[in-house]
Amino acid sequence: MVKMSQQNDMSPDKSLSATGMDINPIDILKYLLSNWYWFILSIAVFAGIAWYRYSTMQKTYSAYASVMFKDTKAAAQEARLDRLIGYNNKANVSNEILQLRSSKLMQDALKRLGADVSYTIMDYLREDELYSQSPVKVVFPEADERQEISFIATPLDENRVRLTNFSSLDRNQEVRMGDSITTEIGKLVVTPTLYYSRSWYGKDVTVRKQNLTAAAAEMTSHLNIYQADAADASSILNMNLVDTSPVRAEDVLNMLVTIYNEQNILDKNQSSINTNNFINERLQIIEQELGGVESQIEEYKISNNMIDLSTEAGVSQSQKQQYTTLSKDLQQEAAMGQYIKDYLNDPSNANELIPAQTVRDATIEAQIQQYNAAKMKRDKLMEASSDKNPVVQDLNNTLNSMRQTIIRSVDNMNLSTEVRLRDAQNRAGQAMGRISIIPSQQREMQNIQRQQRIKEELYLYLLNRREENALLQATTESNAKVLEPAYASEVPVSPNEKQMIMTGVAEGVALPAVILLFFLFFDTRVKDRKDIEDYVSVPFLGEIPKSGAKHTKSFKNSIIVTPQSRDVASEAFRIIRTNMDFMRVRSKDMKVITFSSFNAGAGKTYISSNLAACFAQSDKKVLLIDLDIRKGTLSTNSQHEKSKGMTTYLSGQATLEEVLKPNELGENFDFIPSGYVAPNPAELLLSERLDELIEQLRPQYDYIFVDNVPYNAVADAAITNRIADLTIFVVRVGKLDRRALPDIEKIYTTGKLKNMSLILNGSVVRAHSYGGYGYGYGYGYGYGYGYGYENKDKPWYKRLFSSKKKKHKKA
Repeated sequence: MVKMSQQNDMSPDKSLSATGMDINPIDILKYLLSNWYWFILSIAVFAGIAWYRYSTMQKTYSAYASVMFKDTKAAAQEARLDRLIGYNNKANVSNEILQLRSSKLMQDALKRLGADVSYTIMDYLREDELYSQSPVKVVFPEADERQEISFIATPLDENRVRLTNFSSLDRNQEVRMGDSITTEIGKLVVTPTLYYSRSWYGKDVTVRKQNLTAAAAEMTSHLNIYQADAADASSILNMNLVDTSPVRAEDVLNMLVTIYNEQNILDKNQSSINTNNFINERLQIIEQELGGVESQIEEYKISNNMIDLSTEAGVSQSQKQQYTTLSKDLQQEAAMGQYIKDYLNDPSNANELIPAQTVRDATIEAQIQQYNAAKMKRDKLMEASSDKNPVVQDLNNTLNSMRQTIIRSVDNMNLSTEVRLRDAQNRAGQAMGRISIIPSQQREMQNIQRQQRIKEELYLYLLNRREENALLQATTESNAKVLEPAYASEVPVSPNEKQMIMTGVAEGVALPAVILLFFLFFDTRVKDRKDIEDYVSVPFLGEIPKSGAKHTKSFKNSIIVTPQSRDVASEAFRIIRTNMDFMRVRSKDMKVITFSSFNAGAGKTYISSNLAACFAQSDKKVLLIDLDIRKGTLSTNSQHEKSKGMTTYLSGQATLEEVLKPNELGENFDFIPSGYVAPNPAELLLSERLDELIEQLRPQYDYIFVDNVPYNAVADAAITNRIADLTIFVVRVGKLDRRALPDIEKIYTTGKLKNMSLILNGSVVRAHSYGGYGYGYGYGYGYGYGYGYENKDKPWYKRLFSSKKKKHKKA
């Protein structure tokens, strides 16, 4: 039944809401269910993506450990920290958590374990971490911690391995186990592990050396440390680490605690270490100073030619006495030598014997003895003869010669004695000098020895303190005690297949739901009949469903209404044909029917041609006029765009017989094309020839359908309104904004278009719409069975569900 009564609460300027709809949850549910195929497609896609992600995601395992901190309060009291305001045990534990999560601690742990180098193998689509179970181990002795490299190692036999797919080099190389090869980050060495066996031959092992800082950051992000009982400020910490290798997770947790204890002990011993360093530095300095003092003593003794000061004093005193006595003896000897010299040089003593035993020189004494003997011999000869005796004369010559020799010997002896005397006197003087400086030397020596004793005592004291400090360091205990060593479950914590698939299904449901709801609430275009009936009071003739057939430019092919057709669209046109009879209330002689819309593409040509065909098939004489003389879409589709038509008739260049195409589109279905494009379409439509033409055609036809231009786009629709008995305003689903509906209401209430009614074009055929309406109110549920609706034009999935619905309804 066409909507004939005005809505009392509807005014022309009634504003639309943001969405133009008043929807309850049931309507939304029906709307979503009507788009079930999008949900099926989305669920299949997202579930497939979830399965693929599950199949490619590395398995991760969780390792746990528990650590207890020893009496941090007592330690605080010992360090006088308990006097600080706000100190408590919990704060200390929080600090320990921060230390255990520090990046430096994690870097040290990974470096010790060699965990910055990973070994993985592909298991179908998933990559598995081998860690310590890798058949090979790769060492980078020259690489920097921040450098990265990756490659594939493939064991070939017990001695050879092939290296390929280097991250920065295109090279393939076979190397022997233990050999080193050069890469962009330095040398690397491949060695076999205990797991190396024939089963690994030909299998690719991906080796990745990671940036140690980045690896530590990633590992720290998977580390969770929390108090066992935060409410009681427990000093027990639970540690949890998630990693792709359970063994590596255990090793990292254990190593973190080990390094933490080492650093904690190092922190506790820092004062002792500083003391030890200070002692060692002082020992070195004192050792150098002590060596300097000893060197000074050595140099002093060397410079003063002494071994020991007391001994040197005794030696000097002895030398003084010795040389003093020697000097006296030499003085006596010198005096006797001078006496003998004077005696020998005295002429009065020339014939006298020389005194014997007067000198200590044995040679001179022997010469004197020889002289005296010769002298006495001569004297005896003189007694027996005279001095003229040759023997006496020879003896006199000999005596003179001997006397001169003795004199010379005495001179030499005196000279030698004088030299010896001076030397003895000098030595005695030196000994006296040495004795005189011994007190000052003793004083200087005592000063040096005093420094030596001080240095030695300080050196021994520091050695003792160093040993005590070392003993203190050896007895320092760690702050953390391991309650439960790290252990990891063999069951991976992720990926969770069921959870990922269910999440994928949920995402597959959520995405189309969100998109559909977005379009539902934010798409302001007209979607269905309910949008129109809620906001306009224009009589509603019906709605034309969206046709499943492909539209063509062929005019005859665009007419889907045939006597044999039973599809939804054909029945919709027949219902509109029936509903048009109710419009005779305002226009008894309803023959001329014009079509208009707000925008191009609303489907005026499609509806006018099919509605005209529908009337023609009911034995009515029908004429279709293309009055869109600006564009002429209908004429173009019917291939009459270059034929005489309305423009040539209105301009007086053709007669009705020349422009009329009888039975052009079927029996009882005539057609007048638009004609050539005119430069003055508005003036042509204002001419009286249009009125004369319509008056001439009224008696000849039961219905005259006029395809017109969009309203308000140009003035043509308003101009030709004078010839209309019924104006059908076409609104197409998805083309017209709902905010334009008040304008349509205003056109209707002001009477700008005669006997205005409305058709909705492009409706979607559904068993239920989101507004709770069946298609077309009167035929939406019946075409599947009441009118022989043919499923052959539907897609297979729609035919399948349509058949199921039929069986359900029949049941």
